[in-house]
Amino acid sequence: MPSSSPCRWNLPRGRKPRPVHGWLILDKPVGPGSTDAVSAVKRALRGGGYPKLKVGHGGTLDPLASGVLPVALGEATKLCGRMLDSDKVYTFSIGFGLETDTLDAEGQAVETSAARPAPREIEQILPRFTGAIEQTPPIYSALKIDGKAAYARARAGETLEMKTRAVTIHSLNLNDVNGDAATLTAHVSKGTYIRSLARDIARALGAVGHVTMLRRLKAGPFTLAQAISLDKLAELGHARQLEQALLPLTAGLDDIPALPVTPDQARLLRQGQKLIGIAAQPGLHLATDQSVPVALVELEGPELRVVRGFNL
Repeated sequence: MPSSSPCRWNLPRGRKPRPVHGWLILDKPVGPGSTDAVSAVKRALRGGGYPKLKVGHGGTLDPLASGVLPVALGEATKLCGRMLDSDKVYTFSIGFGLETDTLDAEGQAVETSAARPAPREIEQILPRFTGAIEQTPPIYSALKIDGKAAYARARAGETLEMKTRAVTIHSLNLNDVNGDAATLTAHVSKGTYIRSLARDIARALGAVGHVTMLRRLKAGPFTLAQAISLDKLAELGHARQLEQALLPLTAGLDDIPALPVTPDQARLLRQGQKLIGIAAQPGLHLATDQSVPVALVELEGPELRVVRGFNL
């Protein structure tokens, strides 16, 4: 695969920025939502005089959560769906003694308990929540019910019955217990709600609880080591140096093998045509023409077909 290191270059004085295609990894603070963070990227692009292009995020983070938020620019937005389907790693704290309707610190109290589980009790219960499990999403979530977000229905006073869903908890570890709170780290599959996980762990311990801290450490291949703050984002945009933090489009495809193609084959793929007789392993590949991404392609039988084409 092509390198996923940041693209670093400074714009000569007086020259207009060129279109940027790739990933900006934000360390979203507590407070703004994911849409707010995308708006901050758009402001940074406008402030730097960059050409107008599509911007999208690769996985929602609640306003009360912080951490890794991948933001796709230009042609990389075609990969946002893959990022939404990727595994995530979180660290979070369960505050025992209180359960809220939102399952976090923003909601109203619905149940209290004097039970405070000991560290050994928490560690002994965690295997029950590791591997393939069923969980019920929070009522206050963005899941659509008959076309309308659950949180909107809940705020309108509707009584909702959320359906359980299958998720996978790849690992779940206790980091610390301090007073009424326990801090854990979880590596989870797509669709996992940490708020639901915290609620269920607390209930299994004969207690109640809610999430008091939630921080995303990793989303797909992206980590906090690659992330920049919103202040740094604004600074780079103003200086026309967003490229200093930009990761290439291919950084979101680190698990996909590259498949070199000829210029003629690249032209056909860009037209959406299939190729026959390509020597490669079945499955997904990133077709490249002299290291330039052409398309995400899939080889099935004798045919190589385009899954996502890139206009680069």
